[in-house]
Amino acid sequence: MREPLSQLQQKIQYTFSNIALLETAVTHRSAGMKNNERSEFLGDSILGFIIADHLFHSFPTADEGQLSRLRASLVKKETLAQIGKSLTIGNYLKLGQGELRSGGHSRDSILADAVEAIIAAIYLDAGYQKARDFIFELFRERLEQVTLEKGRKDPKTRLQEYLQSHQIDLPVYEIVEASGPQHRQQFKISCAIKNQKLLTVGSGTSRRKAEQDAAAKMLEQYGQ
Repeated sequence: MREPLSQLQQKIQYTFSNIALLETAVTHRSAGMKNNERSEFLGDSILGFIIADHLFHSFPTADEGQLSRLRASLVKKETLAQIGKSLTIGNYLKLGQGELRSGGHSRDSILADAVEAIIAAIYLDAGYQKARDFIFELFRERLEQVTLEKGRKDPKTRLQEYLQSHQIDLPVYEIVEASGPQHRQQFKISCAIKNQKLLTVGSGTSRRKAEQDAAAKMLEQYGQ
């Protein structure tokens, strides 16, 4: 059974003038026509702009690529899902029967979308400044820990550029193993440089994370 939205308002430290906006924000498309897809679209844009604005002014020497990578590291779906879990948003979601049975209340993609929809709901209810304050509260620790070092290219990109610069064949990534329920899968993925007979295996909670882990291990093989 869903917990009352009054408790969610306490958790996010914001009380809505129009509670219907919050109700829509936590309603998944599986539960009906009036759902959070449009709000999620708006919230994603608001979040991206506010984080980009903060990074632009915080790192005046950073180039476009560094700023883009820093923003991507902050607003990625995994981070939003972590925030959703910390707020126990799954307890307040309105889901269709199929999603309820398959554990949709704890699925990362659904939690991440709900966080973005709540951002949009606050913006629609009280305006830009309140939405900005809410975002800064959600991301406070992460923003305090951001450094230009985190704006470095990801391991897959760095590995590809290294191999190309040394005229070595590009890596081949293959799934070794995928285990666990759909909303909590674990992946093992190999990274092979076939013409040099090198192989590493990375792991992670998504295929992308496992590939990045495998690429990072391959970079270590080349002393990078």
